[in-house]
Amino acid sequence: MSSHSAHGQSPLRTVQVLGGGNAGSSAHVRSLAAGLVARGVRVTVCAPSEAEHLYDFTGVGAAHVHVPRSSDPGSVAALRAACADADVVHAHGLHASFRAVLALGGRHTPLVVTWHSRARAEGARAHLLRLLERRVAKAAAVVLGTTSDLVDRARRTGARDARLAGVALPGPGTAEEPEEPEDAERPHSKVRAELGAIGRPLLMAVGSLDRHRGYDLLLDATHAWCRLDPVPLVVIAGEGPLRPALQRRIEDEELPVALLGRRDDVGALLAAADLALLPGGEEARSVLAQEALHARVPLVAAQAGGIRELVGEAAVLVPPDDAQAFAEAVVRLLDDPDRYERLRDLGTRQAATWPTEDETVAQVLSVYDELTQPLPMI
Repeated sequence: MSSHSAHGQSPLRTVQVLGGGNAGSSAHVRSLAAGLVARGVRVTVCAPSEAEHLYDFTGVGAAHVHVPRSSDPGSVAALRAACADADVVHAHGLHASFRAVLALGGRHTPLVVTWHSRARAEGARAHLLRLLERRVAKAAAVVLGTTSDLVDRARRTGARDARLAGVALPGPGTAEEPEEPEDAERPHSKVRAELGAIGRPLLMAVGSLDRHRGYDLLLDATHAWCRLDPVPLVVIAGEGPLRPALQRRIEDEELPVALLGRRDDVGALLAAADLALLPGGEEARSVLAQEALHARVPLVAAQAGGIRELVGEAAVLVPPDDAQAFAEAVVRLLDDPDRYERLRDLGTRQAATWPTEDETVAQVLSVYDELTQPLPMI
């Protein structure tokens, strides 16, 4: 695969634009940057400083330029300057893509856009998001959607070229799953003892403590598990603005739930869990869902985003926003060892169908080459 631009033999120069984004898209940009740099591509990541601190884009050989999340003139000007000598600009997410469109106004630099999930809002803001989608889709040379639903949406919105994108689960070392060797080797019993889950089921959720993650629904569902003997322990790894409100509910309602905060051993925690829980969220390719299936931990998830396309029949999916259905699905699975083992095996098979990081980078680089290589003379 070529890593040269259309300008002689100089290295291809690409700018990756990230608006802060969710954990999945941020980890993907880090993985993509690492793979592109390894293939001789010059990569600059334009993202807020906090994203660089969490994901260490410079640590994999990319340059980093601080560009705030906002679309004010200062942010757009900073992005425009960073894109001045780029052969390809690749933006991730709707808001980052819109900033890239503004920054590239009047230039002929190809713009590639990846939609990792669908942005949602209500009322006047929903109308604004539709306008942004249309503007971005029409301006992009190629729109990559991480699910077929997103690809279809891009085409309906006016994209000239929309394709399904293979997005791999990043390996250890990303901010989502930084994993030390000793963490990976810790016995599951030790992990469970540290969490207080000896002799009882351990259920785990992972993700920032934001409203769209469905944690209120998860706490509602937990009431049903309090009747079980032994009572399962629910642990949530993540930090965010909802922590005080969730902690109050846990204490006031005496729920068997522990908020672990941000952890750097999520892989080891998940491997020790009996079930992984995904009560909400709009990620098209949930990092937790992928990690769970790779770790042979059965998953119960609300059917939102692209979860069905991602996991197929290898997880228990329930209607969104239905705490009772979620609770019942967990209870039934804990009480059915045959189905539990069957899901573990199905998860392994499903995970084997997902693209690798190398395949993901190769697909993106082929798109870049297609947009930058000179057309053959006829």
